Amino acid sequence: MKRHSLPFARSGQTIGLLGGSFDPAHEGHAHITREAMKRFGLTRVWWLVSPGNPLKAHGPAPLDQRMERARGVIQDPRVTVTDIEGTLGTRYTAQTLAALMRRYPGVRFVWLMGADNLAQLHHWQDWQWIMDHVPVGVLARPDDRISARLSRAARLYAPYRITGRASQTLVRADAPAWCFVNVPMSGQSSSAIRAAGGWNAPAQT
Repeated sequence: MKRHSLPFARSGQTIGLLGGSFDPAHEGHAHITREAMKRFGLTRVWWLVSPGNPLKAHGPAPLDQRMERARGVIQDPRVTVTDIEGTLGTRYTAQTLAALMRRYPGVRFVWLMGADNLAQLHHWQDWQWIMDHVPVGVLARPDDRISARLSRAARLYAPYRITGRASQTLVRADAPAWCFVNVPMSGQSSSAIRAAGGWNAPAQT
């Protein structure tokens, strides 16, 4: 499988990291990326297209196929589609973040996620390390608010929550710090696209 070089970043940049299988990428991903840049004051966003999701029983479509689709969905000079996890050989988000922090001293990273991911963050490997070391920006539909805000992560880290009105301060905050913002979101989802036959992923065994 072809590997790609790590993206360039300068000290002082504020870079949002949006991870996932992107199986497939769609306009909803592009929309929350633009909203994250606006709401959190990010200079760039990297899409971290994962080799596979450890929480899913079946693997996604081939990485190169998903990367190509993602690059077609988001064409913004501030957004870079990457296979960082494949390049670094990391499997879990905490491992990836630790490796990026070592390789990019002086860069301010913000981990971006949807409210559905916050609701089940406590199932992630070393999830508290993530919250303790990297500011986290959470983007949600209004109807996602209850489950996310009642989640174990939200309750444990409630003292470190930045209000939505102060979302621009997240990039300069020392972790632990997280901010929950409501954004209008696309009704598209990767699972719905696959179910409708709009993505030619290989058959699962």
